[in-house]
Amino acid sequence: MAKQYDLIVIGSGPGGYVAAIRASQLGMKVGVVEREALGGICLNWGCIPTKALLKSAEVMEYIQNAKKYGIKVGEPEVQFGDVVKRSRNVAGGMSKGVNFLFRKNKIDAIMGTGKLSPNKEVIVTDKSGNETTYTAKHIILATGARARSLPFMPIDGIKIIGYREAMTLPNSPSSMLIVGSGAIGMEFAYFYAAMGTKVTIVEYMDRIMPKEDKDVSKQMARIYKKKGITLYTGTKVTAVDTSGEGVKATAETPKGVKTFEADIMLSAVGIVANVEGLGLEGLGIEMDRGLVKVDEFYRTNVSGIYAIGDMTPGPALAHKASAEGIICVEKIAGHHPEPIDYNNIPYCTYCQPEVASVGYTEEAAKEAGYELKIGKFPFSASGKASAAGKKDGFVKLIFDAKYGELLGAHMLGAGVTDMIAEIVIARKLETTGHEIIKAIHPHPTMSEAVMEAAAAAYDEVIHL
Repeated sequence: MAKQYDLIVIGSGPGGYVAAIRASQLGMKVGVVEREALGGICLNWGCIPTKALLKSAEVMEYIQNAKKYGIKVGEPEVQFGDVVKRSRNVAGGMSKGVNFLFRKNKIDAIMGTGKLSPNKEVIVTDKSGNETTYTAKHIILATGARARSLPFMPIDGIKIIGYREAMTLPNSPSSMLIVGSGAIGMEFAYFYAAMGTKVTIVEYMDRIMPKEDKDVSKQMARIYKKKGITLYTGTKVTAVDTSGEGVKATAETPKGVKTFEADIMLSAVGIVANVEGLGLEGLGIEMDRGLVKVDEFYRTNVSGIYAIGDMTPGPALAHKASAEGIICVEKIAGHHPEPIDYNNIPYCTYCQPEVASVGYTEEAAKEAGYELKIGKFPFSASGKASAAGKKDGFVKLIFDAKYGELLGAHMLGAGVTDMIAEIVIARKLETTGHEIIKAIHPHPTMSEAVMEAAAAAYDEVIHL
């Protein structure tokens, strides 16, 4: 007799484990199938351990600039193995935390690889090859995604690596070629440059961080060049040769064909959903361009089967997956959750300085037909930023000129990934520019730049 659940979740990343906990809170009997480690990619190989690496890079930069703060220190030496070890320990601690939450919420962790079969069954194969069948009234797919490997530069884990290998290299290479300047590419570029690696970024689009506002891309390019990172935009890699000691990449640049040489190449050209081997075809679950099609409450076309996170359309973000998981199970439980506004999901990149954004870019707002009021406040005019020695960057707010609606926010600077939440809440509450101006912000803080940027949009700015 197959063990029965109210809900089985396949995948225990930030979508899956959050969905499972919320379902347990709502009185469901829950089992979670996980083939590797609880917490999924985010806790074990993504969000959390990368931030630990980036913190080490930030500490290194502080030491290198200690003299500017009136402190004399000796020449710093990177202990790369210890940097990686700290990152893995942080990840391990977080995974243990998910184990604790599962026990607390009486959720069964089912270790193995799950596959759907008819009649709401999940067949789980453990590492020894043994199969066990489980049944559930509802099944949520939350299997996430992996690094995309392009045919002409396949990830071999040695000379051409993905984000997982980039987190556990035995040594910091002398040189690294990074293909792609999204969040993964930018974060690892910052990290390895701080560790002493000569970093080159190659970006296919005409600017780095192409999904961000153009003002962010422009200033970030200047900052990275100052850090000694070489940037090539409008550049397409066409072939890669790994037969020698390092990597040779042939690329088409705006100035002609160029060959790049490095010890190692990081492929940061996006991700691909983990949808293979789940039995989706056998059940006739509809797909669209490699992703599972779902409605606003994450129901597939097959009754009782749901999908959330990176395997569904929308941004591949941990907080997006978590929100989808909660909404999905609340709908299953008979509640009336509000569908997600996907234009109010914040994007964050955790290099230094940080990048955070939400809503429309200036270009997108104009294309949507809005008349705009735009306010921009540089951190060079911020007392807190000056005191901290973190004057790079700005806050840019975009308002609808007619009604004062806050259409978008784009931030570049120290701590902005924490500051962006203020904007998300403001947009959720339909806050206007004048309401932000009149909301007293503490002084001295980086967050004052939000108030000042709003004031700048309405010609009321004080400190510019």
